[in-house]
Amino acid sequence: MGNRIKTDLCIIGGGSGGLSVAAGAVQMGAKVVLVEGHKMGGDCLNYGCVPSKALIAAGKHAHAMTTGAVFGVTPSVPQVDYAAAKDHVRSVIAGIEPHDSVERFEGLGVTVIEEYGTFISPTELQAGDTVIEARRFVISTGSSPFVPPIPGLDSVPHFTNEDIFDLREQPEHLIVIGGGPIGMEMAQAHRRLGSKVTVLEGDKALGKDDPEAAAVVLENIRAEGVEIVEGALASEVRGSAGKIEVETKDGAVYKGSHLLMAVGRKPNVDKLNLEAAGVEPVRGGIKVDASLKTTNKKIYAIGDVAAGLQFTHVAGYHAGVIIRSALFGLPSKQRTDHIPWATYTDPELAQVGLTEAQAREAHGDKLEVVKFDYSENDRARAELKTKGFVKVMVVKGKPVGATIAGAQAGELIQVWALAIANKMKMGAVAGMVSPYPTLGEVNKRAAGAYFTPRLFENDWVKRIVRFVQRF
Repeated sequence: MGNRIKTDLCIIGGGSGGLSVAAGAVQMGAKVVLVEGHKMGGDCLNYGCVPSKALIAAGKHAHAMTTGAVFGVTPSVPQVDYAAAKDHVRSVIAGIEPHDSVERFEGLGVTVIEEYGTFISPTELQAGDTVIEARRFVISTGSSPFVPPIPGLDSVPHFTNEDIFDLREQPEHLIVIGGGPIGMEMAQAHRRLGSKVTVLEGDKALGKDDPEAAAVVLENIRAEGVEIVEGALASEVRGSAGKIEVETKDGAVYKGSHLLMAVGRKPNVDKLNLEAAGVEPVRGGIKVDASLKTTNKKIYAIGDVAAGLQFTHVAGYHAGVIIRSALFGLPSKQRTDHIPWATYTDPELAQVGLTEAQAREAHGDKLEVVKFDYSENDRARAELKTKGFVKVMVVKGKPVGATIAGAQAGELIQVWALAIANKMKMGAVAGMVSPYPTLGEVNKRAAGAYFTPRLFENDWVKRIVRFVQRF
Protein backbone atom coordinates (compact mmCIF):
# COMPACT_ATOMS: atom_id res chain seq x y z
CA MET A 1 0.00 0.00 0.00
CA GLY A 2 1.25 3.46 -0.86
CA ASN A 3 0.97 6.71 1.02
CA ARG A 4 -2.09 8.94 0.81
CA ILE A 5 -2.06 12.68 1.44
CA LYS A 6 -4.94 15.11 1.69
CA THR A 7 -4.09 18.75 1.08
CA ASP A 8 -5.53 22.12 0.20
CA LEU A 9 -3.35 22.71 -2.82
CA CYS A 10 -1.27 20.39 -4.98
CA ILE A 11 1.14 21.98 -7.42
CA ILE A 12 2.52 19.91 -10.28
CA GLY A 13 5.84 21.33 -11.47
CA GLY A 14 8.59 23.11 -9.57
CA GLY A 15 9.42 25.80 -12.08
CA SER A 16 9.01 29.53 -11.71
CA GLY A 17 5.22 29.59 -11.56
CA GLY A 18 4.80 26.54 -9.37
CA LEU A 19 7.38 27.69 -6.85
CA SER A 20 5.79 31.13 -6.65
CA VAL A 21 2.39 29.60 -5.90
CA ALA A 22 3.86 27.18 -3.36
CA ALA A 23 5.79 29.83 -1.45
CA GLY A 24 2.88 32.26 -1.39
CA ALA A 25 0.22 29.71 -0.49
CA VAL A 26 2.07 27.97 2.33
CA GLN A 27 3.06 31.25 3.97
CA MET A 28 -0.59 32.32 3.88
CA GLY A 29 -1.64 29.23 5.80
CA ALA A 30 -2.60 26.69 3.15
CA LYS A 31 -1.49 23.07 3.21
CA VAL A 32 0.63 22.63 0.08
CA VAL A 33 2.09 19.64 -1.75
CA LEU A 34 4.58 20.24 -4.57
CA VAL A 35 5.28 17.46 -7.08
CA GLU A 36 8.43 17.69 -9.22
CA GLY A 37 9.91 14.75 -11.07
CA HIS A 38 12.92 16.51 -12.55
CA LYS A 39 14.84 19.61 -11.44
CA MET A 40 13.60 22.27 -9.06
CA GLY A 41 13.70 25.68 -10.70
CA GLY A 42 12.44 24.28 -13.99
CA ASP A 43 13.59 25.25 -17.44
CA CYS A 44 14.38 28.87 -16.60
CA LEU A 45 17.00 28.11 -13.97
CA ASN A 46 18.50 25.00 -15.49
CA TYR A 47 18.23 25.34 -19.27
CA GLY A 48 16.80 28.73 -20.18
CA CYS A 49 16.91 32.28 -18.88
CA VAL A 50 19.70 31.90 -16.34
CA PRO A 51 22.29 29.88 -18.30
CA SER A 52 21.64 31.72 -21.56
CA LYS A 53 22.16 35.12 -19.97
CA ALA A 54 25.31 33.88 -18.26
CA LEU A 55 26.72 32.70 -21.59
CA ILE A 56 25.65 35.95 -23.26
CA ALA A 57 27.58 37.82 -20.55
CA ALA A 58 30.71 35.81 -21.33
CA GLY A 59 30.32 36.65 -25.01
CA LYS A 60 29.85 40.30 -24.18
CA HIS A 61 33.19 40.45 -22.37
CA ALA A 62 34.97 38.74 -25.25
CA HIS A 63 33.40 41.12 -27.76
CA ALA A 64 34.39 44.19 -25.72
CA MET A 65 38.06 43.31 -26.16
CA THR A 66 37.74 43.72 -29.93
CA THR A 67 35.84 47.02 -30.07
CA GLY A 68 37.82 49.54 -28.04
CA ALA A 69 39.77 51.34 -30.78
CA VAL A 70 37.29 54.20 -31.14
CA PHE A 71 37.58 54.83 -27.37
CA GLY A 72 41.37 54.88 -27.51
CA VAL A 73 41.72 51.32 -26.24
CA THR A 74 43.82 49.02 -28.39
CA PRO A 75 41.77 46.01 -29.50
CA SER A 76 43.08 42.53 -28.81
CA VAL A 77 42.01 39.05 -29.81
CA PRO A 78 40.35 37.45 -26.78
CA GLN A 79 41.69 34.11 -25.65
CA VAL A 80 38.45 32.27 -24.96
CA ASP A 81 38.35 29.25 -22.71
CA TYR A 82 34.97 27.86 -23.72
CA ALA A 83 34.92 25.32 -20.89
CA ALA A 84 35.63 28.09 -18.37
CA ALA A 85 32.75 30.10 -19.85
CA LYS A 86 30.54 27.09 -19.19
CA ASP A 87 31.95 26.96 -15.65
CA HIS A 88 30.65 30.51 -15.24
CA VAL A 89 27.25 29.37 -16.45
CA ARG A 90 27.25 26.51 -13.98
CA SER A 91 28.34 28.74 -11.08
CA VAL A 92 25.50 31.18 -11.75
CA ILE A 93 22.98 28.35 -11.70
CA ALA A 94 24.55 26.97 -8.51
CA GLY A 95 24.25 30.35 -6.84
CA ILE A 96 20.51 30.49 -7.48
CA GLU A 97 19.71 26.81 -6.84
CA PRO A 98 19.37 27.11 -3.03
CA HIS A 99 16.52 29.59 -3.47
CA ASP A 100 14.61 27.02 -5.54
CA SER A 101 15.71 23.93 -3.63
CA VAL A 102 13.69 21.16 -2.04
CA GLU A 103 15.28 22.05 1.30
CA ARG A 104 14.11 25.66 1.18
CA PHE A 105 10.54 24.77 0.32
CA GLU A 106 10.35 22.02 2.90
CA GLY A 107 11.65 24.61 5.36
CA LEU A 108 8.72 26.84 4.42
CA GLY A 109 6.33 23.98 5.20
CA VAL A 110 5.69 22.62 1.71
CA THR A 111 5.54 18.84 1.29
CA VAL A 112 7.80 18.14 -1.69
CA ILE A 113 7.47 14.87 -3.59
CA GLU A 114 10.27 14.24 -6.09
CA GLU A 115 8.27 12.24 -8.60
CA TYR A 116 6.30 12.89 -11.77
CA GLY A 117 2.57 13.29 -11.24
CA THR A 118 -0.25 11.53 -13.11
CA PHE A 119 -3.96 12.20 -12.56
CA ILE A 120 -6.01 9.16 -11.62
CA SER A 121 -9.27 11.06 -11.06
CA PRO A 122 -10.57 14.65 -11.10
CA THR A 123 -9.43 15.06 -7.48
CA GLU A 124 -6.44 12.70 -7.20
CA LEU A 125 -2.86 12.64 -8.44
CA GLN A 126 -0.49 9.67 -8.33
CA ALA A 127 3.17 10.56 -7.69
CA GLY A 128 5.38 7.51 -7.23
CA ASP A 129 3.78 5.45 -4.47
CA THR A 130 1.87 8.44 -3.12
CA VAL A 131 -1.67 9.50 -3.94
CA ILE A 132 -2.45 13.18 -3.35
CA GLU A 133 -6.06 14.19 -2.90
CA ALA A 134 -6.36 17.96 -3.14
CA ARG A 135 -9.11 20.53 -3.00
CA ARG A 136 -7.38 22.33 -5.86
CA PHE A 137 -4.54 21.55 -8.25
CA VAL A 138 -2.18 23.83 -10.16
CA ILE A 139 -0.55 22.45 -13.30
CA SER A 140 2.73 24.30 -13.89
CA THR A 141 4.72 21.73 -15.83
CA GLY A 142 6.17 24.22 -18.32
CA SER A 143 7.44 23.39 -21.79
CA SER A 144 10.30 21.63 -23.55
CA PRO A 145 12.16 22.26 -26.80
CA PHE A 146 10.24 21.17 -29.87
CA VAL A 147 12.36 19.13 -32.27
CA PRO A 148 10.66 18.84 -35.68
CA PRO A 149 10.70 15.53 -37.58
CA ILE A 150 13.30 16.56 -40.16
CA PRO A 151 14.47 13.54 -42.16
CA GLY A 152 17.80 12.27 -40.84
CA LEU A 153 17.77 14.33 -37.65
CA ASP A 154 17.13 11.36 -35.38
CA SER A 155 20.45 9.80 -36.41
CA VAL A 156 22.58 12.96 -36.28
CA PRO A 157 23.93 14.39 -32.99
CA HIS A 158 22.26 17.68 -32.16
CA PHE A 159 21.64 19.99 -29.22
CA THR A 160 18.67 21.86 -27.78
CA ASN A 161 18.66 24.43 -24.99
CA GLU A 162 18.45 21.49 -22.56
CA ASP A 163 21.95 20.23 -23.30
CA ILE A 164 23.86 22.98 -25.16
CA PHE A 165 25.03 24.38 -21.81
CA ASP A 166 26.65 21.05 -20.94
CA LEU A 167 28.86 21.20 -24.05
CA ARG A 168 32.48 21.76 -22.97
CA GLU A 169 34.19 21.69 -26.36
CA GLN A 170 33.79 24.88 -28.35
CA PRO A 171 31.96 24.40 -31.66
CA GLU A 172 34.12 25.22 -34.64
CA HIS A 173 31.04 25.99 -36.74
CA LEU A 174 27.64 26.01 -35.05
CA ILE A 175 24.56 25.64 -37.26
CA VAL A 176 21.40 26.93 -35.58
CA ILE A 177 18.05 25.86 -37.00
CA GLY A 178 15.56 28.51 -35.89
CA GLY A 179 15.88 32.28 -35.99
CA GLY A 180 13.68 33.16 -33.03
CA PRO A 181 14.86 34.70 -29.73
CA ILE A 182 16.62 31.56 -28.44
CA GLY A 183 18.34 30.90 -31.76
CA MET A 184 19.54 34.47 -32.21
CA GLU A 185 20.76 34.84 -28.63
CA MET A 186 22.78 31.64 -28.81
CA ALA A 187 24.07 32.48 -32.30
CA GLN A 188 25.47 35.85 -31.25
CA ALA A 189 26.91 34.53 -27.98
CA HIS A 190 28.77 31.71 -29.74
CA ARG A 191 30.03 34.02 -32.46
CA ARG A 192 31.46 36.37 -29.84
CA LEU A 193 33.12 33.45 -28.12
CA GLY A 194 34.90 32.57 -31.35
CA SER A 195 32.71 30.04 -33.16
CA LYS A 196 31.63 30.40 -36.75
CA VAL A 197 27.81 30.51 -36.79
CA THR A 198 25.11 29.98 -39.42
CA VAL A 199 21.43 30.49 -38.61
CA LEU A 200 18.84 28.82 -40.84
CA GLU A 201 15.33 30.22 -40.52
CA GLY A 202 12.42 28.84 -42.53
CA ASP A 203 10.60 32.18 -42.56
CA LYS A 204 11.82 35.53 -41.19
CA ALA A 205 14.37 35.81 -38.39
CA LEU A 206 12.75 37.37 -35.29
CA GLY A 207 9.56 37.17 -37.31
CA LYS A 208 7.18 37.65 -34.38
CA ASP A 209 8.63 41.07 -33.58
CA ASP A 210 8.15 44.48 -35.15
CA PRO A 211 9.98 44.23 -38.52
CA GLU A 212 11.60 47.66 -38.17
CA ALA A 213 12.95 46.79 -34.73
CA ALA A 214 14.06 43.30 -35.77
CA ALA A 215 16.01 44.82 -38.66
CA VAL A 216 18.12 46.89 -36.23
CA VAL A 217 19.06 43.77 -34.29
CA LEU A 218 19.71 41.54 -37.27
CA GLU A 219 21.88 44.12 -39.00
CA ASN A 220 24.20 44.23 -36.01
CA ILE A 221 24.34 40.45 -35.58
CA ARG A 222 25.20 40.02 -39.26
CA ALA A 223 27.87 42.72 -38.94
CA GLU A 224 29.50 40.63 -36.20
CA GLY A 225 29.85 37.74 -38.63
CA VAL A 226 26.81 35.56 -38.04
CA GLU A 227 25.40 34.19 -41.29
CA ILE A 228 21.60 34.47 -41.15
CA VAL A 229 19.74 32.73 -43.97
CA GLU A 230 16.01 33.45 -44.13
CA GLY A 231 13.50 31.37 -46.06
CA ALA A 232 15.79 28.38 -45.47
CA LEU A 233 13.48 25.54 -44.46
CA ALA A 234 15.51 22.50 -43.42
CA SER A 235 14.52 19.42 -45.43
CA GLU A 236 17.24 16.94 -44.46
CA VAL A 237 20.03 16.54 -41.91
CA ARG A 238 22.94 14.16 -42.36
CA GLY A 239 26.46 13.48 -41.15
CA SER A 240 28.10 12.66 -37.85
CA ALA A 241 29.71 14.40 -34.88
CA GLY A 242 31.93 17.20 -36.18
CA LYS A 243 30.72 16.84 -39.76
CA ILE A 244 27.09 17.83 -40.08
CA GLU A 245 25.20 18.91 -43.18
CA VAL A 246 21.79 20.57 -43.36
CA GLU A 247 20.04 20.68 -46.71
CA THR A 248 17.24 23.21 -47.19
CA LYS A 249 14.12 22.94 -49.32
CA ASP A 250 15.74 24.92 -52.15
CA GLY A 251 18.60 22.41 -52.36
CA ALA A 252 21.27 24.52 -50.63
CA VAL A 253 23.61 22.64 -48.27
CA TYR A 254 25.15 24.14 -45.13
CA LYS A 255 28.03 22.41 -43.36
CA GLY A 256 29.09 22.72 -39.74
CA SER A 257 30.58 20.91 -36.78
CA HIS A 258 27.64 21.20 -34.33
CA LEU A 259 23.88 21.59 -34.66
CA LEU A 260 21.50 23.46 -32.32
CA MET A 261 17.74 23.06 -32.72
CA ALA A 262 15.87 26.21 -31.66
CA VAL A 263 12.56 26.13 -33.50
CA GLY A 264 10.09 26.50 -30.65
CA ARG A 265 8.57 24.93 -27.54
CA LYS A 266 6.01 22.24 -26.74
CA PRO A 267 3.93 21.99 -23.54
CA ASN A 268 4.80 19.29 -21.00
CA VAL A 269 1.48 17.43 -20.74
CA ASP A 270 2.33 13.88 -21.81
CA LYS A 271 2.73 12.41 -18.32
CA LEU A 272 -0.33 14.09 -16.77
CA ASN A 273 -3.17 11.86 -18.03
CA LEU A 274 -5.39 14.93 -18.41
CA GLU A 275 -8.39 12.87 -19.54
CA ALA A 276 -8.67 11.25 -16.11
CA ALA A 277 -8.80 14.70 -14.53
CA GLY A 278 -11.43 16.04 -16.91
CA VAL A 279 -8.97 18.62 -18.24
CA GLU A 280 -9.18 19.52 -21.93
CA PRO A 281 -5.91 19.93 -23.84
CA VAL A 282 -5.60 22.27 -26.80
CA ARG A 283 -2.86 22.93 -29.29
CA GLY A 284 -0.15 24.70 -27.34
CA GLY A 285 -1.07 23.31 -23.94
CA ILE A 286 -4.14 23.24 -21.72
CA LYS A 287 -7.39 25.12 -22.26
CA VAL A 288 -7.93 27.76 -19.58
CA ASP A 289 -10.40 30.56 -19.05
CA ALA A 290 -9.60 34.14 -18.03
CA SER A 291 -9.12 33.06 -14.42
CA LEU A 292 -6.69 30.31 -15.54
CA LYS A 293 -9.11 27.54 -14.59
CA THR A 294 -9.17 24.47 -16.81
CA THR A 295 -12.30 22.58 -17.85
CA ASN A 296 -12.10 21.06 -14.35
CA LYS A 297 -12.80 24.15 -12.23
CA LYS A 298 -10.76 22.76 -9.35
CA ILE A 299 -7.65 22.61 -11.52
CA TYR A 300 -5.66 25.62 -12.73
CA ALA A 301 -2.94 25.73 -15.39
CA ILE A 302 -0.27 28.43 -15.44
CA GLY A 303 2.88 29.41 -17.28
CA ASP A 304 4.04 27.81 -20.52
CA VAL A 305 1.55 24.96 -20.27
CA ALA A 306 -1.44 27.35 -20.24
CA ALA A 307 -1.44 27.78 -24.05
CA GLY A 308 -0.41 31.42 -24.05
CA LEU A 309 2.69 33.58 -23.74
CA GLN A 310 5.71 31.47 -22.81
CA PHE A 311 7.87 33.61 -20.54
CA THR A 312 9.13 33.05 -17.01
CA HIS A 313 7.69 36.35 -15.83
CA VAL A 314 4.27 35.36 -17.18
CA ALA A 315 4.35 32.24 -15.02
CA GLY A 316 5.15 34.41 -12.02
CA TYR A 317 2.30 36.75 -12.91
CA HIS A 318 -0.08 33.81 -13.30
CA ALA A 319 0.88 32.68 -9.80
CA GLY A 320 -0.39 35.94 -8.36
CA VAL A 321 -3.64 35.67 -10.33
CA ILE A 322 -4.54 32.23 -9.03
CA ILE A 323 -3.45 32.78 -5.41
CA ARG A 324 -6.20 35.40 -5.12
CA SER A 325 -8.72 32.94 -6.54
CA ALA A 326 -7.59 29.64 -5.00
CA LEU A 327 -6.75 30.91 -1.52
CA PHE A 328 -9.24 33.71 -0.98
CA GLY A 329 -12.09 32.69 -3.28
CA LEU A 330 -12.04 36.12 -4.90
CA PRO A 331 -12.59 36.80 -8.60
CA SER A 332 -9.28 37.16 -10.40
CA LYS A 333 -8.55 37.28 -14.11
CA GLN A 334 -5.39 37.43 -16.16
CA ARG A 335 -4.71 40.08 -18.76
CA THR A 336 -2.05 40.10 -21.45
CA ASP A 337 -2.00 43.67 -22.76
CA HIS A 338 0.61 44.73 -20.18
CA ILE A 339 3.00 41.76 -20.50
CA PRO A 340 6.48 42.77 -21.74
CA TRP A 341 9.12 40.55 -23.28
CA ALA A 342 12.69 40.98 -24.43
CA THR A 343 15.28 39.31 -26.60
CA TYR A 344 18.75 39.67 -25.08
CA THR A 345 20.80 40.07 -28.20
CA ASP A 346 23.02 43.12 -28.69
CA PRO A 347 21.25 45.41 -29.29
CA GLU A 348 18.31 44.15 -27.29
CA LEU A 349 14.74 43.99 -28.56
CA ALA A 350 11.76 44.54 -26.28
CA GLN A 351 8.00 44.79 -26.65
CA VAL A 352 4.96 45.42 -24.48
CA GLY A 353 1.37 45.54 -25.65
CA LEU A 354 0.54 45.92 -29.32
CA THR A 355 3.08 46.22 -32.11
CA GLU A 356 2.51 48.94 -34.68
CA ALA A 357 0.90 46.48 -37.11
CA GLN A 358 -1.39 45.07 -34.42
CA ALA A 359 -2.34 48.54 -33.21
CA ARG A 360 -3.19 49.71 -36.73
CA GLU A 361 -5.41 46.70 -37.22
CA ALA A 362 -7.13 47.18 -33.86
CA HIS A 363 -7.49 50.97 -33.77
CA GLY A 364 -7.26 52.22 -37.35
CA ASP A 365 -7.27 56.02 -37.68
CA LYS A 366 -7.41 56.50 -33.91
CA LEU A 367 -3.80 55.34 -33.63
CA GLU A 368 -0.87 57.74 -33.30
CA VAL A 369 2.69 56.43 -33.47
CA VAL A 370 5.51 58.41 -31.87
CA LYS A 371 9.17 57.59 -32.14
CA PHE A 372 12.48 58.70 -30.69
CA ASP A 373 15.90 57.58 -31.91
CA TYR A 374 18.78 56.58 -29.65
CA SER A 375 21.04 58.78 -31.80
CA GLU A 376 19.42 61.84 -30.17
CA ASN A 377 20.29 60.65 -26.66
CA ASP A 378 23.49 62.07 -25.15
CA ARG A 379 24.36 58.98 -23.08
CA ALA A 380 23.94 56.77 -26.13
CA ARG A 381 26.28 59.07 -28.02
CA ALA A 382 28.88 58.93 -25.24
CA GLU A 383 28.85 55.13 -25.28
CA LEU A 384 28.40 54.82 -29.06
CA LYS A 385 25.14 52.95 -28.56
CA THR A 386 23.23 55.05 -31.06
CA LYS A 387 21.59 52.28 -33.06
CA GLY A 388 17.97 51.89 -32.10
CA PHE A 389 14.72 53.62 -31.30
CA VAL A 390 11.68 53.77 -29.05
CA LYS A 391 8.32 53.51 -30.77
CA VAL A 392 5.07 54.04 -28.85
CA MET A 393 1.57 53.30 -30.09
CA VAL A 394 -0.93 55.77 -28.62
CA VAL A 395 -4.74 55.83 -28.65
CA LYS A 396 -6.63 58.74 -27.09
CA GLY A 397 -3.59 59.81 -25.12
CA LYS A 398 -2.79 56.39 -23.66
CA PRO A 399 -0.04 54.01 -24.77
CA VAL A 400 -1.36 50.67 -26.03
CA GLY A 401 2.02 49.29 -27.03
CA ALA A 402 5.71 50.10 -27.11
CA THR A 403 8.63 48.69 -29.08
CA ILE A 404 12.27 49.31 -28.23
CA ALA A 405 15.29 48.18 -30.23
CA GLY A 406 18.59 49.27 -28.74
CA ALA A 407 20.91 49.13 -25.76
CA GLN A 408 19.20 47.98 -22.54
CA ALA A 409 15.82 47.70 -24.24
CA GLY A 410 14.78 45.08 -21.71
CA GLU A 411 15.30 47.58 -18.90
CA LEU A 412 13.77 50.54 -20.72
CA ILE A 413 10.55 48.74 -21.70
CA GLN A 414 9.57 48.58 -18.03
CA VAL A 415 8.43 52.21 -18.03
CA TRP A 416 5.89 51.41 -20.73
CA ALA A 417 4.87 48.16 -19.05
CA LEU A 418 4.13 50.20 -15.91
CA ALA A 419 2.19 52.80 -17.88
CA ILE A 420 0.06 50.26 -19.73
CA ALA A 421 -0.55 48.10 -16.63
CA ASN A 422 -1.87 51.13 -14.75
CA LYS A 423 -3.65 52.75 -17.71
CA MET A 424 -1.52 55.87 -17.46
CA LYS A 425 -1.59 58.61 -20.04
CA MET A 426 1.39 59.83 -22.04
CA GLY A 427 1.59 62.87 -19.79
CA ALA A 428 2.67 60.66 -16.88
CA VAL A 429 5.80 59.57 -18.74
CA ALA A 430 6.41 63.02 -20.22
CA GLY A 431 6.20 64.49 -16.72
CA MET A 432 8.80 62.10 -15.32
CA VAL A 433 12.18 63.66 -14.56
CA SER A 434 15.05 61.44 -15.70
CA PRO A 435 18.59 61.88 -14.39
CA TYR A 436 20.95 63.25 -17.01
CA PRO A 437 22.59 61.69 -18.89
CA THR A 438 20.86 58.32 -18.97
CA LEU A 439 19.48 56.05 -21.64
CA GLY A 440 16.20 56.24 -19.76
CA GLU A 441 15.66 59.71 -21.18
CA VAL A 442 14.67 58.10 -24.49
CA ASN A 443 11.34 57.14 -22.93
CA LYS A 444 10.64 60.65 -21.69
CA ARG A 445 11.61 62.11 -25.05
CA ALA A 446 9.37 59.63 -26.87
CA ALA A 447 6.48 60.71 -24.67
CA GLY A 448 7.41 64.32 -25.33
CA ALA A 449 7.25 63.64 -29.07
CA TYR A 450 3.56 62.91 -28.63
CA PHE A 451 2.97 66.42 -27.31
CA THR A 452 5.27 68.27 -29.74
CA PRO A 453 2.70 68.89 -32.48
CA ARG A 454 0.09 69.79 -29.89
CA LEU A 455 2.28 72.46 -28.32
CA PHE A 456 4.61 73.76 -31.02
CA GLU A 457 2.53 73.31 -34.13
CA ASN A 458 -0.77 74.56 -32.75
CA ASP A 459 -1.91 78.06 -33.78
CA TRP A 460 -4.16 78.42 -30.73
CA VAL A 461 -1.21 77.82 -28.38
CA LYS A 462 0.79 80.50 -30.16
CA ARG A 463 -2.11 82.96 -30.01
CA ILE A 464 -2.55 82.42 -26.28
CA VAL A 465 1.16 82.91 -25.64
CA ARG A 466 1.22 86.12 -27.69
CA PHE A 467 -1.85 87.41 -25.85
CA VAL A 468 -0.36 86.70 -22.40
CA GLN A 469 2.92 88.39 -23.38
CA ARG A 470 1.09 91.68 -23.95
CA PHE A 471 0.58 92.15 -20.23
